[in-house]
Amino acid sequence: MSSENPESAAGNDMGDERDMSVWDVVVVGAGPAGACAAYAAAVAGRRVLLLEKAELPRYKTCGGGIIGPSRDALPPGFELPLKDRINAVTFSLNGKYARTRRSRTMLFGLINRPEFDAQLVEHAQKAGAELRTGVTVSRVEQHGPEVPDRRTVAVVLQDGETILARAVVGADGSASRIGAHVGVKLDQVDLGLESEIPVPETVAEDWRGRVLIDWGPMPGSYGWVFPKDDTLTVGVISARGEGAATKRYLEDFIARLGLAGFEPSISSGHLTRCRADDSPLSRGRVLVCGDAAGLLEPWTREGISFALRSGRLAGEWAVRVAESHDAVDARRQALNYAFAIKAGLGVEMAVGKRMLTVFERKPGLLHAALTGFRPAWNAFARITRGSSSLGELVRSHPMAGKALARFER
Repeated sequence: MSSENPESAAGNDMGDERDMSVWDVVVVGAGPAGACAAYAAAVAGRRVLLLEKAELPRYKTCGGGIIGPSRDALPPGFELPLKDRINAVTFSLNGKYARTRRSRTMLFGLINRPEFDAQLVEHAQKAGAELRTGVTVSRVEQHGPEVPDRRTVAVVLQDGETILARAVVGADGSASRIGAHVGVKLDQVDLGLESEIPVPETVAEDWRGRVLIDWGPMPGSYGWVFPKDDTLTVGVISARGEGAATKRYLEDFIARLGLAGFEPSISSGHLTRCRADDSPLSRGRVLVCGDAAGLLEPWTREGISFALRSGRLAGEWAVRVAESHDAVDARRQALNYAFAIKAGLGVEMAVGKRMLTVFERKPGLLHAALTGFRPAWNAFARITRGSSSLGELVRSHPMAGKALARFER
């Protein structure tokens, strides 16, 4: 739908009289999840406000891998700002037994998050969403003096300003205030450390088109090298509570790669949080998506595709919540959103948790399978390209499910 006059288009669907002081949908957080939610609600012709506490573009600790499911969830006409196209992966087991597997076609692409995120926000704006940056949300209220009626949610900013909406989408990251309002529960928290290391052309050329994945020394840990033009994104991740060991892993990893002599342009850290199975995805007229909902793949901690897909769904269902005239209907629409998430992303997360269990216990087995067993490599390639998923792999290949169950013991 054209973004030239979303108010009149929405008015046709939502009644003859519209209170223009109340937004149809307010989205908190302008990362991939929030931008996709704002885009989905805006193309439906709704008045959408996208709030972001930072000024864009802004840095985000993230490897920046765009796998097939991420690519397929992008808005129409979105051109990926790729820094490299990957067709080879070197696997190593804590620096040993390195082997490179290659593909004739691209496995996945690499992007820088500041550029990627800003471009997603531009698509949401072109669809009709309004953006406000430099604003911090203090809380949301669904009852009390700030809320004029039961069809309204109050978004209270840190400076005291109150913004009213018919529906709110929380996409404000893994330390989400909206997630706290909803009551998101977590059962896995990991620490990721990352350095952006500028390198000479001779070093960059050696990495072009190839990434490294190193299965780390701590249970469930791994490291990566992602090349992006003249910079290598080098990072590691492991369970929270292993901060000192994780830092040593990154230092040893960089030294082992011969990169210790290069000064990082950025060094950063980030906690990833994975939801519990019974964690809510909504409360009243408030939905959560992406990191704010704890939606990411538990084994690899891949979150971009989960953010894009859950953001789109949250935006679509927020429109339905906004149209609801009573609490019962709003609750019904919110439950439908939760069902859509669990039927898709929830299945992938369940298999990912099982994969993490096996990986924590037997990383050498996984390494041997990917480097020496062609069907395992082919499955990895199909998943990264987006022609399959972890859930589909287990469903369509009974032997894979049986092998996973065996190694979980």
